[in-house]
Amino acid sequence: QHVEQTGWDGIWVADHFMPNRPDSNLGPTQEAMGLITGLAALVPRVRIGTLVLGNTYRNPAVLAKQIAQADIISGGRIVFGIGAGWQENEHEAYGIEFSTVGGRLRRLEEAVQIIKSLYTQELTTFEGRYYQMVNAPLDPRPVQQPHPPILIGGGGEKVTLRITAQYADEWNTWGAPDVLAQKGGVLNEHCERLGRDPAEIKHSAQAIVVLSDDPEVVEKAKGPGRATIAGNADELKQVMQEYIDAGVDEFIVPDFNLGRTSEDRKSTRLNPSHTSISYA
Repeated sequence: QHVEQTGWDGIWVADHFMPNRPDSNLGPTQEAMGLITGLAALVPRVRIGTLVLGNTYRNPAVLAKQIAQADIISGGRIVFGIGAGWQENEHEAYGIEFSTVGGRLRRLEEAVQIIKSLYTQELTTFEGRYYQMVNAPLDPRPVQQPHPPILIGGGGEKVTLRITAQYADEWNTWGAPDVLAQKGGVLNEHCERLGRDPAEIKHSAQAIVVLSDDPEVVEKAKGPGRATIAGNADELKQVMQEYIDAGVDEFIVPDFNLGRTSEDRKSTRLNPSHTSISYA
């Protein structure tokens, strides 16, 4: 509610069931589909998206149904972010097949085909290597027609960006402006080969944000690890312009490093490893 009232454009929820640590699976981790549905009911105006759902965790038809219901509850504000899945310890702990990178990407492509068919056809029959559907309906329909925006998350240039070019309405990846410009160019090339207008696909990006006037803090933040942008207010404004120049429509701010909220907001605070907020 604070995010909505202070003018942000979106709230994004990751899809994980446990922390990603080598020593322990323990730690509170909110479930994405329940969380976005609750936000849809309680928070007005902002876009509510998944960044991104791991395809391996749910049957794609059931997932399409869940997203449609959340979109109805929100009045048409859900973004359907989906990716191949990557966090191995979750698969091991819950007995979900992890497969190879190629296997997960092939499953993702089949799943997106099924999801789009369910939203656009009265009945879907699909015979794939990994998924089979027979006269599968989806009713009621989501508010957004023909379906909520489908966002593909990932930066793999040969397969992920080709799947994005073929099926997605939006694309997201981590990275600084130069990364987004380079990978955006690859995405455009896939679109051209497929005969699709690249302008039909919105681009979003995220990086850790460090706002500081202290040069030492800024320099330390730019060390190896997750993509990070750092500087004072004027420097970060320039970086935002570089994202715009790279074709980015929406910048998403992870809250991993934003600290604790005030005492009076702790009862409604979301897990900082699980949510992000965005300006479009």
